[in-house]
Amino acid sequence: MIKAVIFDMYETLITLYESPLYFGEQIAKDAGIPVFKFQELWRPTETGRAIGQYTFEGLLEQILKECDCYTEEKHRLIVKKRIACKKEAFKHLHQEIIPLLQALKNRGIKIGLISNCFSEEAMVIRKSVLFPYFDAVCLSYEEKIQKPDQEIFRRCLEKLSLSADECLYVGDGGSNELEAATTVGMHVAQAVWYLKEGTMQPAKRKAEYINLDTPLNLLNIIDD
Repeated sequence: MIKAVIFDMYETLITLYESPLYFGEQIAKDAGIPVFKFQELWRPTETGRAIGQYTFEGLLEQILKECDCYTEEKHRLIVKKRIACKKEAFKHLHQEIIPLLQALKNRGIKIGLISNCFSEEAMVIRKSVLFPYFDAVCLSYEEKIQKPDQEIFRRCLEKLSLSADECLYVGDGGSNELEAATTVGMHVAQAVWYLKEGTMQPAKRKAEYINLDTPLNLLNIIDD
């Protein structure tokens, strides 16, 4: 019997691709740094940013100073735009996300969250409209580990006080999360309602998993 559903955040509960992006390329342009130069400094820090080794603000200041273009005004502007981008994603939820979370609550199903995220994303997630629905939260920036490390899945199970076979993990499939959840012993389904061909999204449909085309389709698994 499924007693909890543990969700991924990005491209599962929310998508970054329904609103204007503010990734490395856009930051570089506002910083006045050639994109290739900025990316040389930015991309190698992705894992470190995801496991709490850097804050966005601190790393941005470091890069701007290394490129001799730091000003408080520029730094403040880029931080503001980055956070605004992350907040904007929560305004473009699939119309069934809130009804799904509420339906799970009404059924007495616990809700967990495991998300790879950076400092600015962790802050936005905790202030978001979705956060009150979660009974257990494991954010990579705070936990200092990220998917697909199986330990982050086990920590979420501990917070829920449930065994793996009592939980269903739902994610878009990035970061080998579905495989990791399977290895831990969870039931697994792939969220494909945000997936679109020809985008920068990192995941694709995986035929070996149940594909959920709409959020409310998940209730069919719970009710079976």
